[in-house]
Amino acid sequence: MAREVKETPVLSGKDAEIFARTIKANESRRVPSAEYERAKAVYERVHHCSHHHLNSK
Repeated sequence: MAREVKETPVLSGKDAEIFARTIKANESRRVPSAEYERAKAVYERVHHCSHHHLNSK
């Protein structure tokens, strides 16, 4: 049986500031093509397997 998903805590204070700065710093960061292609291939494998698994029931 699945576990209950807990509510995501709200960031505040210093944690919120650090998070916002980190997000802002990474907004313009480009992912290298090789890394993007590797991640895309993994996604497609996982998506295909889960899609196939769901349709086989």
